[in-house]
Amino acid sequence: MKIGIGLPNTTTPAATGKLIVEWAKRAEERGFSSLATIDRIAFHSHDTFAVLAAAAAVTERVGLFPNILLAPTRSTALLAKEAVTVDHISGGRLSLGLGVGGRQDDFELAGFGFSDRGKRFDRQLSDLRAVFDGKALPGFDGQVAPDPVRPGGPPIVIGGTADVAIRRVAEHGIGWTAGGAPPEVVLPYVERVREAWQEAGREGRPYIYALSYFGLGDEHVDASKQSILSYYSYFGERVVAFADSIPRTPEAIAERQAKYEEAGVDEVIWDPTVPDLDQVDRLAEAVLEARS
Repeated sequence: MKIGIGLPNTTTPAATGKLIVEWAKRAEERGFSSLATIDRIAFHSHDTFAVLAAAAAVTERVGLFPNILLAPTRSTALLAKEAVTVDHISGGRLSLGLGVGGRQDDFELAGFGFSDRGKRFDRQLSDLRAVFDGKALPGFDGQVAPDPVRPGGPPIVIGGTADVAIRRVAEHGIGWTAGGAPPEVVLPYVERVREAWQEAGREGRPYIYALSYFGLGDEHVDASKQSILSYYSYFGERVVAFADSIPRTPEAIAERQAKYEEAGVDEVIWDPTVPDLDQVDRLAEAVLEARS
């Protein structure tokens, strides 16, 4: 199983641009497989594609992964242009995590409807494939982006747990991302995704990502909890238990990581809840050096 790390962006909005760049460089030096970031519009976080472009410019090997991007909050043309641009800057290291999103305020602020986002997303997936194959978008005679670095463009990963999301994985994606679900919740969905994959006649196996938050160090516990309480305030009272459940010791992280591997996850992304560069080193010691 590969091990990636999130950039200090959405759940740690206090992070500066300088920290994000230094974090990306340090994460590659320590050997993480991917750099990821969560996408929001109605939140005081940095823009997803801008963050990934900055990370791409200061790294050479590590993968880049929006986990996930709220596709229906953007026009398809803009989404395609931004994705291909980041893929070019990175030399073909972008995996494009996409989903419909579930918070209405993101759509209201972006100027798009919320109730029809699923239908728009289905059209986007088909149109993105056309752009990545060098074809024109409906109603436009030219190309909206350069030819992708790789034939077929950046691989698409689908997020979401509804039946329609599982169907989209089989039709359009190379895999599925579990979001922030714990291992015991992930396993049944992994099985559903694999079944849908086989029923669609796809070769091989779908690639499975999982996201888990972390915050290492006794001195960072309060800040870590506050990050989760702020970002997931819409959970209501449930957010307190969720904030308390975040792994905050090397032992707890190793235990959760082993359970993800048992559940069939191919790559786990550890997302930070503390905007401090020491988190990269502490996580590397807990999950990378322990495996070597």
